[in-house]
This record gives sequence, C-alpha cells and structure tokens, in this order.
Amino acid sequence: MRSDSVKVGDAQAPHRSLFNALGMTAEERRRPLIGIVSSYNEIVPGHMNLDKIAEAVKLGVAMAGGTPVLFPAIAVCDGIAMGHIGMKYSLVTRDLIADSTECMAMAHGFDGLVCIPNCDKNVPGLLMAAARVNIPTVFVSGGPMLAGHVKGRKRSLSSMFEAVGSVAAGTMTHEELEEFEEKVCPTCGSCSGMYTANSMNCLTEAIGMGLKGNGTIPAVYSERIRLAKHAGMKVMELVEKNIRPRDIMTPEAFRNALIVDMALGCSTNTMLHIPAIAREAGVDLNLDLANELSAITPNLCHLAPAGPTYMEDLNEAGGVYAVMNELTKKNLLNLDCMTVTGKTVGENIKNCKNLDPEVIRPVENPYSATGGIAILRGNLAPDSGVVKRSAVAPEMLVHEGPARVFDCEEDAIDAIKGGRIKAGDVVVIRYEGPKGGPGMREMLNPTSAIAGMGLGSTVALITDGRFSGASRGASIGHVSPEAAVGGPIALVEEGDIISIDIPNNRLDMKVSEEELAARRAKWQPREPKVTTGYLARYRELVTSGNRGAVLEIPRK
Repeated sequence: MRSDSVKVGDAQAPHRSLFNALGMTAEERRRPLIGIVSSYNEIVPGHMNLDKIAEAVKLGVAMAGGTPVLFPAIAVCDGIAMGHIGMKYSLVTRDLIADSTECMAMAHGFDGLVCIPNCDKNVPGLLMAAARVNIPTVFVSGGPMLAGHVKGRKRSLSSMFEAVGSVAAGTMTHEELEEFEEKVCPTCGSCSGMYTANSMNCLTEAIGMGLKGNGTIPAVYSERIRLAKHAGMKVMELVEKNIRPRDIMTPEAFRNALIVDMALGCSTNTMLHIPAIAREAGVDLNLDLANELSAITPNLCHLAPAGPTYMEDLNEAGGVYAVMNELTKKNLLNLDCMTVTGKTVGENIKNCKNLDPEVIRPVENPYSATGGIAILRGNLAPDSGVVKRSAVAPEMLVHEGPARVFDCEEDAIDAIKGGRIKAGDVVVIRYEGPKGGPGMREMLNPTSAIAGMGLGSTVALITDGRFSGASRGASIGHVSPEAAVGGPIALVEEGDIISIDIPNNRLDMKVSEEELAARRAKWQPREPKVTTGYLARYRELVTSGNRGAVLEIPRK
C-alpha cells in the first residue's frame, strides 16, 4: 500500500507514534488510508450540508474495510462574492484548492481519495488535484438546490439578479423584489439551474469520476446520503483494482465530457475548467475541438437560465446518464472509457432511459442540431471567445452594433442601470481578464441588469472576463488575448461597429488593419490594480482564458 511509507517499518516508528496521538488503532493503520477532502463551510449554501456527506462517505469507507481521514478544502460562494472585490477571489481559489489537496495527499501517503466539492471552483480544483496526484479517487458532490417558487413559477438565483435590474427599470416593485429574495433559494445546495457548479458536477459523471446521480440528485434528498456511502465503498474497490484518475481521464473521456457539455448546455466556465483539468491529466485539449464536437452534437436540454427547467427536473428525467444514452443514438460517445464504477461508460448507461422528453429532448427533436457552447474567433478575439449559444435569443445569434466601452464592471453597471445603454448596443467590458482583473471576475451583475432592463434580446455584452452559468443572452466572454496584455479588445473605441456571427463562430470589429496598427502603436499597459497578496502572485503566473487560465512559471 502507498500508505506503508508512513506506517510500516522501524523507520516509521515516529510516524506510528503520531498516529497513536490521533487515537488511531493498529487495526485502523493496517487498512488503506483514504483521504476525505471535504469542502464544508458555513458561508456557502452549496457546502453547508457537506459535513453530513463527509460522515456518510467515512461510513462507506469503513464499511468496505478502509480507514477514512478527513481534511478540508476552501470554497467561495460566487453569488455572495458577485459584484464587488470578492469576485476577484473566486476563480483564483481553483488553484489553491488543487495545490492544497496535492500537498495533503502527498504529505500523508493516502492510498485513495474521496473528493466532496459542490460549488464552482471546488469541482475543477479537486479534479485537477486528482489528476495530478493520480491515486484512486471518487467524487461525490453536495447536490443541487431545489428550485424556488414565486407566483406559481419555478425560480432560481438568476431570477434574483435579474429582478434587481427590473427594479432599476421600474418594472418591479421593492415589495416584489423582497418576495423573490425570500423564495428563490429555498434549500441548501448548489444553485438550481445549469450554472457552473451543476455543470461541473454533471460533467464529473460524464468524464467518469462520479457515480450516477452525482450531478443531479438534490442536496436535500436522502438519496444523496446513500450516494455518499456508496462513494466511500467504491473508492475501496478502486484501491483494490488500482484504477486511478489518469486511467479514467483519458483523451476519449474528455471528448465525451465536451459532447455531454454541448448536449446539456452547460456554463461557459467549463471552457476554462475542462482544459485546465486535461492539462493536469497530461491531455492536450485544444478549444477548437469544442466547435468540432458542437457541430455534430444536438443540444437536448434548456435548463435555467436557458429555459424553464431545473436540476430537479433533469434528475427526475433520468439525469446525466439518460442524456448520455440519448447521445448513443447518434454514436457520439466512446462507450469503452473506464469509470469509477469499475465499469465502462457503455455498461453504466445501458439501461438509463429518458423519462421526460420535455426536459431531455430526444436526439430526433433537439432544441438545436448543434451544441450549447460556441468558440468564436476574429480580429476582436484572435485566440478565442466563448458564448453559451443555447442561452442566446435567436435574433441575437447574428448582430452588429456600436461598441459601448468600459474599463471595469462597475462603470458598465452604472451605465446600464442609468439607462445609457440602448437597444442594439454592444457593451464591451475589458481589463477584467485573468491578469487584468486580476482574477477574471464573472459578469452576472451586468448581464442580469441588461436582462432585467428588458434589453436581453437587443444588447450584447463582450468581455475578457467571464460569465456565471446564470448569465443568459449574447454574452461573450474569455476574449483572448485579454486587454491587460494588449489584446485587440484593448483597442476598441466607443462607437466602433462590433460584428457577432455565432453560427459562423465569428467575433470582429469593423476597423481597418491600418487603424488597428495605429491604435496598437499608441497603447500602453495599465498599472496593475493589485500589487500585494495572493492576487498579485496570481497575476504574475496566470495564462490567458483560452488556455484555461492555468498557472505557469514565466519562462526566462
């Protein structure tokens, strides 16, 4: 066993004395040591139940003959962090989570891991760590929140942010806003739409690192506790068979994940996280693959914010495995990929039927013949930009309009709520990228304000920052190269005509090459917004959005 390095032999007598100090018996030491990575805390609604999940996992490990050892991972609530300096600290935690988990796993000689994430950065951060450490690992999330109910309709957090814009537009009263506030987030769990947290938890199933239902069983269901116990049992089987993350997270598995991503209509943040996870697994994943797969993958689901269905509905319809089974009708998935069940994808999904064709469209009747996410390129985004195509109004798939340029999120929100943005405009928010932010803030506040002001089908938003999975509309993010490194988005001027052509994967500004060259010659880098602490170190090491905003030591 890997843990023999800290348990067996005369040289390990000091180590055993410290295990004795923990109250661990010799019988416990003789069993495989399983690290339980819990993201539990009392500030993130999606994590407040993870103590119960962790206890269930520990019981499952012990039942199957292992010794569970609990340790923590941090987590930021993107909703609470939204719209202020806190959002600079969201994406950056992904690497802290991966690094700290690597440190704990390597320092203590664990034989296996069970990772318990739930919200946005914890899932990819722990997947990155699992690929890096490469010891048998199973994922079990805390599960999604139930949808809220306001005036007879299901609602979610995106409804809450858009309600703020409606108040600013005078179309909603403060009393109605208070009703939304009381009702849209009724339980613990990751917010109830197909936002980033739920996207990544569903893709953990698709890539083979989570058990059936990991992405969709609601947080408050007892079924979630049973799933956690099974995850604890299953990791012991993986230890026995020596099935490790890199046996599962293969190029073919990442291809499967991208196809399921397109079918589900996941958050654009997956286009940051999947390449970052693949890199840790030793897989070179070019974003061009996303467009290739989108061209052949039907979009089968329109969960909030793209449509009126929620994670609980997807769960009742058969969950991720049912979506995957639909995709086999077009022979889109590699069914031979190994998974944490100890079985192949094909074996896992064989009998998983689509129980609700209104929630999961059959492949014969998709929402669209192409996938939910598109990668755009052009003279405004030479390296790439990303849009959640499934959440764009049909009339905005092709659009031209004048640029309204802002150098930070706050200025854009003031203009939107102040009524200075008109139908047809293209809002450009720059210097919010990985380096420019630093931290690549999500732009849920401005997109929600645009929707709440009634401009969601007439105004586009382009940024080198990123979007919450709760954003909808013609919201194009991750524009690379970013403004802070002199990317073309830094050269846009007020009134420039911006051309968006999502069906043809294009994003351009109608400015001549000669004029762009003249602007480039005059451009000067901005002084960093942050010069101390973790964000300053992050800014020095982080790469562009098109590379997953991963950290790299600068070459000398």
